[in-house]
Amino acid sequence: MQNSLYIYNSLTRKKEEFKPLNPPFAGLYVCGPTVYSDAHLGHARPFVVFDLLYRYLLHLGYRVRYVRNITDVGHLQDEEADAGEDKIINKARQEKLEPMEVVQKYMNTFHRNMEQLNTLPPSIEPRATGHIIEQQEFILKLIESGFAYESNGSVYFDVGKYSTRYNYGKLSGRVLEEMQAETRTLEGREDKKHPFDFALWKKAEPGHLMQWPSPWGNGFPGWHLECSAMSVKYLGEVFDIHGGGMDLMFPHHECEIAQSTAALGRETVRYWIHNNMITINGQKKARSLGNIITLDEIFSGRQKLL
Repeated sequence: MQNSLYIYNSLTRKKEEFKPLNPPFAGLYVCGPTVYSDAHLGHARPFVVFDLLYRYLLHLGYRVRYVRNITDVGHLQDEEADAGEDKIINKARQEKLEPMEVVQKYMNTFHRNMEQLNTLPPSIEPRATGHIIEQQEFILKLIESGFAYESNGSVYFDVGKYSTRYNYGKLSGRVLEEMQAETRTLEGREDKKHPFDFALWKKAEPGHLMQWPSPWGNGFPGWHLECSAMSVKYLGEVFDIHGGGMDLMFPHHECEIAQSTAALGRETVRYWIHNNMITINGQKKARSLGNIITLDEIFSGRQKLL
């Protein structure tokens, strides 16, 4: 391994030489898709970016474990407010399918698109629904350490308490006091001690299509919790690289840092890497703006002009 690799660490805001924790092994975790719709051009960017990183690490001679998850529960429609309906359940209702049919349908499409982009498959591709026990164990650690609390069948991370000992906002640069001053009324806020506390486990209302038994009642895991539990399971309590798009820095990755640090008593990730967004006419590609181009449209030549 004669060549050096320098990467921009989003956490330190510096370009640093990559020095793995346990050479010649290197651990890489990348946030994968929430499989409720066809992948579009914006989705392609992180997976191409981190495919290049994966390949280069292999080229340098590292033995890389590349973990890229599948989110198949818990990703709610309003990400910052931690509220709304599960995106997969919402799509299941629209398409008159079971939630796991939706997951399988769009996971198959995603895998086909990744092959068309000539990206290498990850070493491990864990699904959130396959790691409910690990997530519940993670919550129990947080409750025992005093950084989480149960309220009306849900469990929340105590951001206020965490911020008295650690720097909440260290990755995104956000200041908790400023966010608090600008906050709006949030759904379910009456169950929280602090408006920015986020759900680790959500109580399932009657008829909720995806729910599991837990010490706090039937429910489902929070979106942020999933990646902390799965990355630690497959890469260890401290690992080399965590990647994802810039749009995940807050709240997703900020919350990951908080809950992992609180549960384990130390930083989990050594290098945070974020890719920038693809834009159309200066705007981020988003379904709400109607400016997305799906990967199937690109590969079939049916893409529309924007």
